[in-house]
Amino acid sequence: MSNNISVNLPEDAFIHIDTTQRQSEIITRPGITFWADARRRLFRNRVAMTGLAVIVIITLLAIFVPIFSEYAYDKQDLSNTNAPPSLKHPFGTDSHGRDLWVRVWVGARVSLAVGIFGSIIPGIIGVIIGGISGYFGGKVDMIIMRFIDIVMCVPNMIYIILITIYIGTGPVAMVIAFALTGWMGIARNVRGMILQLKEQEFVLASRALGASPARLIFQHLIPNTLGIVVVSMTMGVPSAIFQEAFLSFIGLGISPPIPSWGQLANLGISVFRIYPYQLLIPAALISVTMLSFNLFGDGLRDALDPKLRM
Repeated sequence: MSNNISVNLPEDAFIHIDTTQRQSEIITRPGITFWADARRRLFRNRVAMTGLAVIVIITLLAIFVPIFSEYAYDKQDLSNTNAPPSLKHPFGTDSHGRDLWVRVWVGARVSLAVGIFGSIIPGIIGVIIGGISGYFGGKVDMIIMRFIDIVMCVPNMIYIILITIYIGTGPVAMVIAFALTGWMGIARNVRGMILQLKEQEFVLASRALGASPARLIFQHLIPNTLGIVVVSMTMGVPSAIFQEAFLSFIGLGISPPIPSWGQLANLGISVFRIYPYQLLIPAALISVTMLSFNLFGDGLRDALDPKLRM
């Protein structure tokens, strides 16, 4: 026996759906690249932008103040020694009558240059060595990693002090010392990422199409590690600035007559009880600059973290 029931409904009992506008197919968020999204999230981070603004202001002052000032950083005026801060000398003068306002910003040039190049050059070396170690693996990886493990058992500062004693002092010598000792941490990080990336499908496809190891390393693998590399370089700048300031403070860094923040702090410590501003001003600038780079580096790390993408 059939249980089929037939019901006839009029056509106006149905509501027709407009198939040209399906809600499920409407794009609610425009397409955006990884770097554009990272830039958007970085600009929304007020703390990181504050750190970047301070860095830009200090850099601009370091560039333009010595150019437009009426005083030279090495000009002595023995009739106006140890003058307190005033409109004529905003940071006062030192024991030789030199204007500290100009000397501080010339020292900022030296300290920032040493910090930036002392972070970028070791970063480049570390990326290359870490990429080679991670891609080839085997004996190459073992030799490189064991060398890094042995060398990193001793603090970098000891190597830097020995290198500066051997090759001399000055900004170039400081950058060379940082380049020879500061690449190992980045190399280990890049090597770990390369070990994960080299088995991905896009690398296997490129290898199947005949791509050379150099092409795979520099055009496919290393570009995918730029996020952690950029963050590591940014976070390495304050470390390099502090190391330069410390070495200059103990007399192994930048030599007179070229000033640096560490050298100015070394000169200010001898008269701290009488003229405290000669020490507090360069010390404050070192602290503010390092804090700004750290805040900006933290924001950059958060912006480049794909896990935080929303």
